[in-house]
Amino acid sequence: MADSDDPDGHGADSSKEPVDSVDPLAARPSDGPSVLSLGEADQRWSPGDDDGTAECPVPWAQYGAETPAIASGQVPSATDASVDDERFQLSRELSELAFQRRVLHEAEDDRNPVLHRLRFLGITTKNMDEFFMKRVGGLKQQLAAGVTETTPDGRTPREQWEAVLEHAREIFERQSRCFAESVEPALREAGIEIESWGDLTSRERDRLSEHFERQVMPTLTPLTFDPAHPFPFISNLSLSVAVLTRDDDGEERFSRIKVPQNRPRLVPVDAVCANPGGTQTAEAAASTDTETNRFLPLERLIEANLDDLFPDTEVCHSSTFRVTRNAEVRRNEEVAEGLIEMIEDVLRQRRFATVVRLEIADDMPAEVRDLLVEHLDVSEREVFVRPEPLALDGFDAVVDLDRSDQKLEPWTPQRHPRFEGIDADRPDDLFAELRRDDVLLHHPYHSFSGTVQTFLDAAAHDPDVLAIKAAIYRTAPDSKVIGSLIDAAKNGKQVAVMVELKARFDEENNLRWVKRLEEEGIHVAYGTIGLKTHSKVALVVREEDGDVATYSHVGTGNYHSETAKGYVDLGLVTADEAIGGDLVNLFNSFTTHARNREYDRLLVAPENLRSRVTELISNEATVARAGGDARIVAKMNALEDPEIVRELYRAARAGVEIDLLVRGICRLRPGVEGLSESVRVHSVVGRFLEHSRIYYFANGENEQGGERDAAYFVGSADWMTRNLDRRVEAVAPVDDPAIRAELETVLASMLTDNRRRWLMRSDGSYVQLEPVEDGPTLDTHERLAERARESAPDPDGRPSRGEPGRDPEVDLEEVYTDSGES
Repeated sequence: MADSDDPDGHGADSSKEPVDSVDPLAARPSDGPSVLSLGEADQRWSPGDDDGTAECPVPWAQYGAETPAIASGQVPSATDASVDDERFQLSRELSELAFQRRVLHEAEDDRNPVLHRLRFLGITTKNMDEFFMKRVGGLKQQLAAGVTETTPDGRTPREQWEAVLEHAREIFERQSRCFAESVEPALREAGIEIESWGDLTSRERDRLSEHFERQVMPTLTPLTFDPAHPFPFISNLSLSVAVLTRDDDGEERFSRIKVPQNRPRLVPVDAVCANPGGTQTAEAAASTDTETNRFLPLERLIEANLDDLFPDTEVCHSSTFRVTRNAEVRRNEEVAEGLIEMIEDVLRQRRFATVVRLEIADDMPAEVRDLLVEHLDVSEREVFVRPEPLALDGFDAVVDLDRSDQKLEPWTPQRHPRFEGIDADRPDDLFAELRRDDVLLHHPYHSFSGTVQTFLDAAAHDPDVLAIKAAIYRTAPDSKVIGSLIDAAKNGKQVAVMVELKARFDEENNLRWVKRLEEEGIHVAYGTIGLKTHSKVALVVREEDGDVATYSHVGTGNYHSETAKGYVDLGLVTADEAIGGDLVNLFNSFTTHARNREYDRLLVAPENLRSRVTELISNEATVARAGGDARIVAKMNALEDPEIVRELYRAARAGVEIDLLVRGICRLRPGVEGLSESVRVHSVVGRFLEHSRIYYFANGENEQGGERDAAYFVGSADWMTRNLDRRVEAVAPVDDPAIRAELETVLASMLTDNRRRWLMRSDGSYVQLEPVEDGPTLDTHERLAERARESAPDPDGRPSRGEPGRDPEVDLEEVYTDSGES
């Protein structure tokens, strides 16, 4: 997905020295330096040097963009302070907003092609929508309930709510400014124009008005508020037009028009003018024989034709607004008559939930604003005044234009070398390959359909397979994974599926699948009361030579074919009998009332995951105190659990070198003198959503003679309280030396990145690394994509170093719109 003129997608000069000539990962043998030595340059940098004088951690990088602090930088020496001091815990909410700033920077960064930037403006909108629905909604519930208990960082719910709104306001201002001052001018320069009604010719207006009358107006329902009509219900996240009219008696009235969500948000001007009565699509706009792609936002078309909706009435003013409602609607599982009924009720309640945000256009009259504030029951703090257009996530017609010159080069997931030549119709070949050695899958670099889907398809049609079990948290609306499980049941296999009905915002989709699976006679479990099942595991039980063998898949991501094209996830496929036995017990705990408390190899939450992680961190501290080399490298989506943060502080004080690759939320403050000087926190934000979890402990495993060996783990759990205590999670150990080396390479790539990596300071601010002038560009996603491309075999089995083919189904629109529970 790089610019067509730039194979690296970052504007690098192709005449510069090749990356591999200075790449620390280049040609490193599997028995080369351990992960202890990875990113050695980084180990000498203290991110606590917030005066800007700190030397950049790698010689091929310099400091670039920064985000604001979310906490005081004046933390005194912590040598004698308790790790329980609330000053050493950052705000969960503000840390999440710091991540949204890094996401927004992808749109602000003019090194990115303009359609990539526009996509990230939309992603920022979706992410902030979700943040307000979930996190701000939860805070507002606490305020209504009179909760005054403080968070680990010492804030009351009201203090959190006020701080969140202040930081969010600045993000919205930056987002709107980015579109108006940077992205829209760049689009126009590229021949892509977002038009206003006044920009059009009289002929174009006539043709568009004809289109409005025939295609749009019949779908609209203006709702007027007056003594005879109640204030209209405003649905969540709907874009609305507020209209102020005056009748013959001079009385002004307010009306609301919902911009229809089943019509294209952007009207292709030239295509409509050529055929006003036709149904217009993005494809029609792209095929119009003009040098410029021109679009008119649907709300502007509606506002320009209000006289048709309000005949014989004076239209005084119109402007747009948008409402966000609380999604934190819950019921007690233990008193619900049934889990399915409870989830259906929650979905209904969300439609009418409390308003937590009101976005209004900056030209809205004061009387209309006051009316909305009063009837939607919001405070002035919750009103966000923004220049139009609102809802920047509605510009798909532009983002999806066939303009390769304005996009990153599309990425095609590659064939996995171990799955080359494997056909689901020849399952013996697949299971023989899995018995030979464990396999590590790395999406989206490796094809999901050619690995996970092939594994399940082969099992579904293999006469020797006795049973298939899978845990589904999220899956695609047209899931082939579910199709394979249904096929397996039809072929006489015992099939059990754990479907988590409480997967936020996917409840409705999962309800549909539950009903379909049950119609096929498949055993379906809905989850465990009091816990969400977040593990991503599948088990195949097969008869072999008169015995029974198990084949396990333990992943970090969902069984979702579409997100697997944009989420960076790992999957371990193994024939290890102990892991298979653990999964048998785990699935039994899903389908019965009994919970298995002990596991041989797997780390399972809430049973043994927290205690084992704590033990592994403590082991490193013990080694460091004894003068040994101790190192932790942990990659996750979020580090939120206060006690794990304290345990990491204890380890850092003991001298453990710690690198934390945390995509989003991080409570830990690195670089605090006397507390976390040996801790570095990194965040990689780029074309793919970093979603995998990798945990490395240099002294994690006991060996004979009292010596300790390194321990590696992959799995579904972040270091968040909910994952450790309120979710069913599964994390698997990695023993295979080749797979360990592969994980080491992934970590090394991220720790030496100088294009997409951000470093965290002790005040919660981040600074992005940039390539030095005439230096190499080391982009994690591009490097690992190239690595997968080089290792992918040709159809004849030879490694392929050619360009990948195009996959028209790859769509990264939802990549960064992550619910935080995926």
